[in-house]
Amino acid sequence: MATAVASSSSSLLFFSSLSSSLSPLPRLSLSSTSYHSLSSSLSISPSFLALSSKSPKKAVSSLFPAFTVKAEKKNVLIVNTNSGGHAVIGFYFAKELLASGHSVTILTVGEEGSDKMKKPPFNRFSEIVSAGGKTVWGEPKDIAKVLDGAAFDVVLDNNGKDLDAVRPVADWAKSTGVKQFLFISSAGIYKPTEEPPHVEGDAVKDSAGHVGVEKYMSEIFDNWASFRPQYMIGSGNNKDCEEWFFDRIVRGRPVLIPGSGMQLTNISHVRDLSSMLTSAVEKPDAAKGNIFNCVSDRAVTLDGMAKLCAQAAGLPVEIVHYDPKAVGIDAKKAFPFRNMHFYAEPRAAKEILGWSATSNLPVDLKERFDDYVKIGRDKKQIQFELDDKILAALKEPVAV
Repeated sequence: MATAVASSSSSLLFFSSLSSSLSPLPRLSLSSTSYHSLSSSLSISPSFLALSSKSPKKAVSSLFPAFTVKAEKKNVLIVNTNSGGHAVIGFYFAKELLASGHSVTILTVGEEGSDKMKKPPFNRFSEIVSAGGKTVWGEPKDIAKVLDGAAFDVVLDNNGKDLDAVRPVADWAKSTGVKQFLFISSAGIYKPTEEPPHVEGDAVKDSAGHVGVEKYMSEIFDNWASFRPQYMIGSGNNKDCEEWFFDRIVRGRPVLIPGSGMQLTNISHVRDLSSMLTSAVEKPDAAKGNIFNCVSDRAVTLDGMAKLCAQAAGLPVEIVHYDPKAVGIDAKKAFPFRNMHFYAEPRAAKEILGWSATSNLPVDLKERFDDYVKIGRDKKQIQFELDDKILAALKEPVAV
């Protein structure tokens, strides 16, 4: 039986547990072993030296403002996929690193002249170049030739989904003395759980290609880290997420959600993913040998996502629930998210890296809707064959 829910403003957002982030602040250590990850300067002004022993508090207070600890600037290589939702991660990561003073080369798989490069985020790579970064194209198996002897401190593989794809990059990085190897994995490798959210250390699917990559990294690199993202939004993303909802809402069509609509998921702004990666680059000793859920710290229900998208568009929404099996439809083809609880929490990043999320889904979706209208997608002709098939099976009227 179909059920309908109409709303234009209400939302269902859930806070994740915050208790795990309330850990003591780390102490600053200036031991001789920290020279490779930190550069520090200590200066004592003449006025400090002139202070008498009768004013020790004043002497101490005038010392601290002159003490600075700065993260070492790194030369970072990003091996970036040329398709899918993860491509935007490399784009944001490159821009954030450059803004923080690091050097960046982004190697995109494929050819610069291909049609894929006409789409976002690739058609915005001029932003990376104008910020001082380098862009090159090629195949992972030819990485040594493409980079022509260039040396890097850090390599991020944001391309491969299995060991066959990642091994050429990992082996080259190992042979050239790369100090830190990072990998974009996936939260999709977790086994379903009766106790959401997924946290680092939960059971994973042994058959998943990403698992093989994580195992190989741990065997050949002294300093490595893996990041497991979920769904993401952000300008430059070329995989539909919020757009799927906007397409239906602006055309007055019902939003068809499999199941009850109460399934929890996690949708992060890509800036949170890039800031977590940057934290790992700037805190290599802390990140070393760890796996991080690369997500924001709030969940949203599937119904809640539809309602928040409608709120961002300033329009009402009708939500229709259905049973995929009863209507003979594969939910994976008809809906952009998993038809189950699929929610991870970034505990490791908070506790180990001191990272914090900034995603604000209502605000972020308003920004995304403005972009949606700006590119004219609200006026684009779109066919909804699967939606119509589901509605016909439910005996619901089809909007024209």
